[in-house]
Amino acid sequence: MSPELSVVLLAVALPFAVAAVTPLLFRLLGEKTGYAGTATALICFGLLASQYGTEGTVALEWIPSLEVALRFTVDSWALLFALLASGIGALVFLYSTAYMHGESGLVRYYAALLAFMGSVIGVAMAADLLSIFLFWELTSLCSFVLIGHYTADDSSQYAARMAMFVTVGGGLFLLVGFLLLALVAGDALGPTAAFDLATMLENPDQMQSALREEGLFLPVLCLLAIGAGTKSAQVPMHFWLPNAMAAPTPVSAFLHSATMVKVGVYFVGRVRPLLASLEWLLLFATLGLTTMTVCALLAVASTDIKELLAYSTASHLGLITAGFGFTSVLGAETGVFHLLNHAMFKAALFLVAGIVAHEAGTRRLENLGGLRHDLPITAAITVIVALSMAGIPPFSGFYSKELLFEAAVEASHVHDIGVLGWLYPAVAVFGSIFTVLYSLRFLSLFFGGRPDALEHVHRPSVFLLVPPALLAALTAVVSVDPEIAVRAIVQGGVDATAVDTHEMHVGIPTSYSPAVGMSIVTIGLGFLAYPFYGTIHDGIRSIPRTAPPISSNWWYDAIVNNLTDGGSWLAGQIHNGLLRTYASWTLAATCALALAGFAATGAIVPVELVDIDAPPVIVLVLLVAVMAGIAVVLSTSHIAGILTLSILGFMIAIFYILASAPDLALTQLVVETLVLVIFLLVIEEIPEYYEVGLGRVARDAALSVAVGVTAFVTVLVTTDARPEGSTAIARYYAERAVPEGGGTNIVNVTLVDFRGFDTLGELVVVALAAISILTLIVMREGGADE
Repeated sequence: MSPELSVVLLAVALPFAVAAVTPLLFRLLGEKTGYAGTATALICFGLLASQYGTEGTVALEWIPSLEVALRFTVDSWALLFALLASGIGALVFLYSTAYMHGESGLVRYYAALLAFMGSVIGVAMAADLLSIFLFWELTSLCSFVLIGHYTADDSSQYAARMAMFVTVGGGLFLLVGFLLLALVAGDALGPTAAFDLATMLENPDQMQSALREEGLFLPVLCLLAIGAGTKSAQVPMHFWLPNAMAAPTPVSAFLHSATMVKVGVYFVGRVRPLLASLEWLLLFATLGLTTMTVCALLAVASTDIKELLAYSTASHLGLITAGFGFTSVLGAETGVFHLLNHAMFKAALFLVAGIVAHEAGTRRLENLGGLRHDLPITAAITVIVALSMAGIPPFSGFYSKELLFEAAVEASHVHDIGVLGWLYPAVAVFGSIFTVLYSLRFLSLFFGGRPDALEHVHRPSVFLLVPPALLAALTAVVSVDPEIAVRAIVQGGVDATAVDTHEMHVGIPTSYSPAVGMSIVTIGLGFLAYPFYGTIHDGIRSIPRTAPPISSNWWYDAIVNNLTDGGSWLAGQIHNGLLRTYASWTLAATCALALAGFAATGAIVPVELVDIDAPPVIVLVLLVAVMAGIAVVLSTSHIAGILTLSILGFMIAIFYILASAPDLALTQLVVETLVLVIFLLVIEEIPEYYEVGLGRVARDAALSVAVGVTAFVTVLVTTDARPEGSTAIARYYAERAVPEGGGTNIVNVTLVDFRGFDTLGELVVVALAAISILTLIVMREGGADE
């Protein structure tokens, strides 16, 4: 059954529409505007759920001339991600009504949150590269507003700028990759498929062959990896995610655990059938496992509960990336199933962190403990979701972690990857041990002794408890019977992201396998190492203190500060108040851009010398113009140079007359006269003599040559670009000159009747020139005082 375009469009557009009227809603509802957001998210969830069981692509023409349309693909993979965005979004809006009580800037907060939800749904459903990029960048823009919600807080503004810098910068790489994909698709599949990702995915072998033939497979693969990696906080661009924890906790739960950071891994899963190969495995499996391990270590080193959860999010995103990196069907099962599991347990954990910070008044790990007595329901929620994050059986995270181990082991059997065949499983186990460690540390907030510094902890409101409780309940359901999730939507997601599919089954292992052994080692060593958590924590934290460049923030600050200092220096060099400097930079940049554009498009080609058939009088005029140009350089005074320069201008006017262009000649003559008068009127303000250094003379000479070469090449390129035969426009003017223009001179009729704005422009130039000359003469004679 095919999806309905109107339903999909409404699901994408509704959050934006409600965001636009949020100021009005806030005037009517006040802080209860969060309920309107909840209702909007639930409506979107219902609209998307109504498309369950449908599959296909629907399109709305956007830019027909470029074959660009708003194409939306509906399949289980798109629905899974879109339903997560709208479902968790509804819970976050409900949670926000209590958590953000009494806060300022709520209009901006709710509007940005709604627009963000619509952007994520758009990314999930979009099947056109331009549409994907549009929604992709909107997620970055909305997250900038939400991360920087506390506008008076320097750390919040710093984090917002960092997130924007990294994610938008990565988006530019993604855009280049999209353009290369479109270029190849247009040649391989036809012009109508240039930006149509759905069509590309229907022809993966043909697309991959075309990319390799053009030598663009690796460039496209790397560009898409950079774009997805920056959005999903993969090493070395993982540092922006912990800093983004300066945002309100509901924002962290929504953007940085369940939706925005998963946009990157979602897209990796989407293009996986298109680019799956040995290169794909080496890139994404290595990137994912590295991120999983490094960020797990950093999570153990964290001192703040939200920082711990942020690094753990990046680590689990690395797990999903690694899963999709393994090209077997087990890799697809890992990526899809863990994306679902992680969205549920990590969103719940962030909401729990918000409850703890809101009611205990601190987020410092060392100041928290024994909270089960004050927050018993929250403690029960945390047990379910934290053990799922740790991958402890029979909780849901165990099943997808087990799939990762199986995929890592199988990789060496599918591909000849040498030492990586055992290194991948070893790294997966090593990173998972630290996952168990930080999960137990988070769980310890509710158990053990109560710190003396911890004051009275309040009981949370029902609106703070219901959202994480629902997520924990869903996690529990999947933990008890994972096949429910598989049958409902995970299997369909696997079918959409896998190259070869088969029926998926998950459950508690009943026999020994390498993956089971890896799980036993992971869990056993994790529990055995936990008593030494403090020593491990201090050891990891000492590394960046000993070698600061290891810290990602160090590199970001160094790069941004150097760019800022370099920009200030360059601005001082350019904006120094000297006309010569402004002219030099402007002319040099114009020449560089023009010549680079000609070279990039292949417009500059060798030309054969041909005989020039020009009347002697034109040759004489041009010869005089050349001699005048040389005389300007050799003139010994300003007045002589100006008068000689005017000879050059007047020769050009005469050339126009001889070339049957009297209108151009008149314009040139008037402008030249105006320039001559202005020069003569201000000549007395110019020093008679001034010193010019040899370096400046050399610079001006080189710049003059560059301007001349650019003008010369531009003339050659433009005059050589004449179409063969008559064009449709030329025939139009010739056929309608007499009946519609009433004249037999086609040029005159074209300028006066068909292109009257050209003539109007020339008349305006003449009039302004005359007014300017008259004004200067009157002011010169003292008329300005009368």
